[in-house]
Amino acid sequence: MEKLEQISNDPTASERKQDHIQLAFQSQVEKAMLDNRFSYEPFLAAHPQENLPTFSFLGKQLQTPIWVSSMTGGTEKAFQINQNLARACKQFGMGMGLGSCRVLLENKSRLKDFDFRATIGNELPFYANIGIAQLEILIKENQTKKIDELVELLQADGIIIHVNPLQEWLQPEGDKITSAPIQTIRHFLEKSKQKIIVKEVGQGFGKESLRLLMQLPIDAIELAAHGGTNFSKLELLRSNEQKLNIYASITQIGHSAEEMVNYINELNNELGSAVLCKQFIISGGIKNFLDGYYLQQKLNATSVYGQASALLKYAEKSYEELEQYLTYQIEGLKLAKAFFKIKQ
Repeated sequence: MEKLEQISNDPTASERKQDHIQLAFQSQVEKAMLDNRFSYEPFLAAHPQENLPTFSFLGKQLQTPIWVSSMTGGTEKAFQINQNLARACKQFGMGMGLGSCRVLLENKSRLKDFDFRATIGNELPFYANIGIAQLEILIKENQTKKIDELVELLQADGIIIHVNPLQEWLQPEGDKITSAPIQTIRHFLEKSKQKIIVKEVGQGFGKESLRLLMQLPIDAIELAAHGGTNFSKLELLRSNEQKLNIYASITQIGHSAEEMVNYINELNNELGSAVLCKQFIISGGIKNFLDGYYLQQKLNATSVYGQASALLKYAEKSYEELEQYLTYQIEGLKLAKAFFKIKQ
């Protein structure tokens, strides 16, 4: 009886009902807007109360299946952005990949833009980053020890190699890649004991590239699929108008995250025990927790989902806004796990 009296004396009831009347028409959803990836099952669980379960990824325990994808470094603004991102990783138990650390190979003046192991802590994955063109040069010069020195300098867990032949071709200051990237990575694996993640930069990998990568003893593959920030397009926007017009169509070639997830599932079946790389960072066009949750559920492998521009948007404003954004993401993931089942 006491419960019923509390409900009937709800001081917010009148205001809430008025809101319902005023917002009813705005709240209608057209059938064409329905998200058909999920089945909504409201009878199967209560509202989630516990934290997301911890899980192992890259040899460490994560609390949240979100990866801070490689973004920026080498500028004063980048320092504040990366500091906010590393702090968020510590608070929410996430992994982080740095932006290109090329500047540190010869000059340590911008070290502070990348030096965030103390902020993120030793318990979470933290990876340095170098481009395939720079790695190719280091191999030719027999200077791969510089990668070891870089990883040691940053107290990182390993190195991300970003494979970006289209970006380098279109970048006004780009380096020419003279060997197939798969050969360069194989050569590096023969010389190095570093933990390695291989990623693309906004157009993703086709099935045959994934086939080769998944048979290498690397620690993870990051999809960096078509649909998010595309660095080939970014470089074109830095070029002259004629070059932009001629090459613009190239930026429309690539692979979505969902297409690549399907490739990986197919390759796991086709290759069987030949698969050596079994961890993935699903990134590229991941706009929200529903995108991440859907693709993680669909992928038959250990994974996290990565975001770059979505996190950058808040990290460059303030830590408080970044913290709020991630809190909503995590609460959304908990809700999705409770009530949404993906349609097969």
